[in-house]
Amino acid sequence: MPAISGLDRIDRQILRFLQQDAQITNLELSTRVHLSPAACLRRVEKLRAEGIIRKTVALLEPAEVDMSTLVIVGVVLDRSTPESFTDFEAAARGISGCLECHLVAGEFDYFLMLRIRDLERFNKLHAGEIIKLPGVRQIRTFFVLKEILSTTELPV
Repeated sequence: MPAISGLDRIDRQILRFLQQDAQITNLELSTRVHLSPAACLRRVEKLRAEGIIRKTVALLEPAEVDMSTLVIVGVVLDRSTPESFTDFEAAARGISGCLECHLVAGEFDYFLMLRIRDLERFNKLHAGEIIKLPGVRQIRTFFVLKEILSTTELPV
């Protein structure tokens, strides 16, 4: 995959427009970036083939699907070995409502981002899944009170 510096101005414009609305028609996109529809489609297909556009998804409104509670969980493992990381990461992929899992440097080993219905659901998830994750020594939970910024758009 080429570095972002390998993208020209038109590629960057295409990426910005697609991040704002992936349902934009090729005709509308081509008009906005001042290309023929065929040339625009070739560029989009090339961006997909190169892995710059990873996939296209629908972003849901959490409250509308009864998942309005956002929780961040900091996890400290009891050991720092490749096996303990591998085991934890494999298990974390199966946590219901887990949107993200990040290996981090600092006080914690991992941060999990969870989207759940409510505190009761979190209590069940905590007791039934999170504390049973392999190698977990300590967990700290942060309930998000207000989302200030949440975006999927990268500044290209």
